[in-house]
Amino acid sequence: MFTGIITAVGTIKTVTPKAGGVALDVDAPALDLADVTLGDSVALNGCCLTVVAQRAQTLVFDVSAETLRCTAGFPVDGRVNMEKAMRLSDRLGGHLVSGHVDGVGRVTQLMALETGANEAGTERNYLLEVEVPDALMRFIAPKGSLTVHGVSLTVNAVTDNRVAINLIPHTFTATVFSSLKTGDAVNLEIDLIARYVARQVSEIRDQVVGR
Repeated sequence: MFTGIITAVGTIKTVTPKAGGVALDVDAPALDLADVTLGDSVALNGCCLTVVAQRAQTLVFDVSAETLRCTAGFPVDGRVNMEKAMRLSDRLGGHLVSGHVDGVGRVTQLMALETGANEAGTERNYLLEVEVPDALMRFIAPKGSLTVHGVSLTVNAVTDNRVAINLIPHTFTATVFSSLKTGDAVNLEIDLIARYVARQVSEIRDQVVGR
């Protein structure tokens, strides 16, 4: 499990084809690897992967063909949001994130909004708009949670099959969002609570219809 709070941004250095998928070498100079061991889980752009090797600040992951099919992919030199699996003693700063990608969305808009002065000077908020697969829309609601490329975010508005999200300056600069552009694919994970509520509602509806 993860929290959706990104702790570092890494860079994919090599993608090596192998039986059943690929191996990724990810350079993670900003990630604290003191407590990372082989077999640990690390989320890359919201996709939970297993560490199979470590060389200094480089982590190696095996990625199956099925994972490649279900996600936005892992291109060479691509930047990835990184988060180590949470511990039971950690603060839940975002929301419960499984690291299982439910679908791939498309960035339809990423634009700067109003300016605001803070201790770091004048910074901008950003509007992120993402087109969401139809199958996932019923799990998304305004003010609800949605994980985009591994980041726990609050949905501001829902229109047809698009969601609008406000990014504060820190989120924009501390993640790969600063390098996204219109048309880019992003990994999406719906809120776990929304998933189970929808399941319960569906079962209750089936029972009522079956009477």
